[in-house]
Amino acid sequence: MSLSVLAIDDSKTMRNLLGAALGRAGYSVDFAEDGQAGLDRFSATDPDVVITDINMPRLNGFDFIEGARRLERARIVPILVLTTETAPEFRAKARDAGATGWIVKPFDAAKLVWAIERVTNTAASQ
Repeated sequence: MSLSVLAIDDSKTMRNLLGAALGRAGYSVDFAEDGQAGLDRFSATDPDVVITDINMPRLNGFDFIEGARRLERARIVPILVLTTETAPEFRAKARDAGATGWIVKPFDAAKLVWAIERVTNTAASQ
């Protein structure tokens, strides 16, 4: 069974890069262009893991994480933040919102896959 990933990013280029990298790893990938669309897609797709950007229109990544964590199923789904932001206060805010991990762009595909495997294996063992 392949993992399903919901990738949320307002950049079409980033969504394409994520789709290529995650597709090569054998994951099924669904996309959303901002946090509001991400909440809608989350409910429709029931992903095993979510990757979200922080800086997006309509609903940013922090607000997406907080909104997702209010959903029953989303309480246990790992949420990785993939962003250009590096400041410790952003990491702390994401962690406080309920993020599982943090990856800085540009991403290395092998490290991203490793992070997904790590958080999904941890979530499955809980």
